Amino acid sequence: MTRTKKDVLQGTLDMLILRVLIRGPMHGYGIGLRIEEVSREALRVEEGSLYPALHRMEQEGWIRATWGTSENNRRAKFYEITPQGERQLEIEDEQWNRLTAAVRQVMRFA
Repeated sequence: MTRTKKDVLQGTLDMLILRVLIRGPMHGYGIGLRIEEVSREALRVEEGSLYPALHRMEQEGWIRATWGTSENNRRAKFYEITPQGERQLEIEDEQWNRLTAAVRQVMRFA
């Protein structure tokens, strides 16, 4: 089966969400859309993955949520990164860089 869009790799969703939220508060739909746009539609975050991740990250203290009004004049939860979330993003980024460097090594020399 060939896919034109890829689901977000396991373990990278938190990092991507935190990275998007560095730009400022966004509602869940906007976060998913931003990831898709920036990745040139190569990554897609399904609601069934996004909202549980947002809830878990809020419980971890990495993000906080407040109710507001979306651009469509609908009530929506807006998420923003916390200082603890910024520290977590640094950790996730370091881990990602180590992982991708290791994969590159295997691809070049295996």
